[in-house]
Amino acid sequence: MPNASKSTPSGAPPKPTVPFEEALQKLESIVEGMESGDLPLESLLAKYEEGVKLAKICQDKLAEAELKIQQLEKTAAGELKLKPLAVELSEE
Repeated sequence: MPNASKSTPSGAPPKPTVPFEEALQKLESIVEGMESGDLPLESLLAKYEEGVKLAKICQDKLAEAELKIQQLEKTAAGELKLKPLAVELSEE
């Protein structure tokens, strides 16, 4: 059963696993194609939709990286380590 691992718990769709650099490169390529002015409207709309998805992937990856950077702290020995993530949901 090689496809058994593709099912996700609770029926949630799998998260995109496109590396940041690849998503950014595809996004740049889409922008260049759209700026050329040679595409028909339907193709432009499809490219725009794909670009929005790629931009969201890039934003999510950057936010993830920023969170990791914010969690870094120096230990007494001067080494950097990740602080545990403190969830502060009840700030009202």
